[in-house]
Amino acid sequence: MNERLEVKKTYKLYIGGAFPRSESGRTYEVKGSDGQFIANACLASRKDLKDAVVAARSAQSSWASATAYNRGQILYRIAEMLEGRSEQFIKEISASDAISESKAEREVLAAIDRWVWYAGWSDKLAVLAGSTNPVSGPYYNFTIPEAMGVIGAIATEENSLLGLVDAIAPIIVSGNSCIVLASGRAPLSAMTFAEVLATSDLPHGVCNILTGSKEELAPWFASHMDINGLDISGVDEPSLVSDIKTAGAQNLKRIHSFSKVQHPKRILAFMEAKTIWHPIGV
Repeated sequence: MNERLEVKKTYKLYIGGAFPRSESGRTYEVKGSDGQFIANACLASRKDLKDAVVAARSAQSSWASATAYNRGQILYRIAEMLEGRSEQFIKEISASDAISESKAEREVLAAIDRWVWYAGWSDKLAVLAGSTNPVSGPYYNFTIPEAMGVIGAIATEENSLLGLVDAIAPIIVSGNSCIVLASGRAPLSAMTFAEVLATSDLPHGVCNILTGSKEELAPWFASHMDINGLDISGVDEPSLVSDIKTAGAQNLKRIHSFSKVQHPKRILAFMEAKTIWHPIGV
């Protein structure tokens, strides 16, 4: 009996609810801790980023206009689906991150819990950041938090799944759409998570996931005129941080890096306060 050849998977990008290859045709090898080939991943280009921004912008307004309850329920469902595929995530994280399956399991469970935690904030943000303001005159004055728009994020290299959740969940729970650059070293769990999103109730385009080089793509995230904010928590290199902030300053982009991974400030950082005046009825 002849020994069969194993079919190695090529992980694609996730843009607008579809899984295209990079327009450049470039890929790179993802290897395990033992140096053995695991799979190919796409090396996203500037054009891929542009396509992701177009998809995110087209989906953002309808996502933001959904009720907070509805957004929360969709995010809860994603957590359920993530848990249903936990065994696959455990094996992928263990292989690519060079950790034991028990440690990988703890990361997957933490990622599920983290996603649920952020989902729970969907209908509480208005209470946390909104207010009725005291004004002089026959008026009511309300301040309410609203989504900013399209947000980019650079996920951390370590904790490939948990870092991805920390990048995505606080951005989309408030009604923003996002483009996330996954861990370049260990992108497999990110693209499997994209498969979860594709089969969930999350509208296509709300979350777009790219794989590739942050040195190449991060400055383009910062300079793109239709990205309203940027989370660079996954960027550690001082020179790259400087390049990102310089590029972002040209379009007054709001740029943040977070030390606390689980905090409502990560949500509020990419929201804006809207003040409404309303006359008091007679």
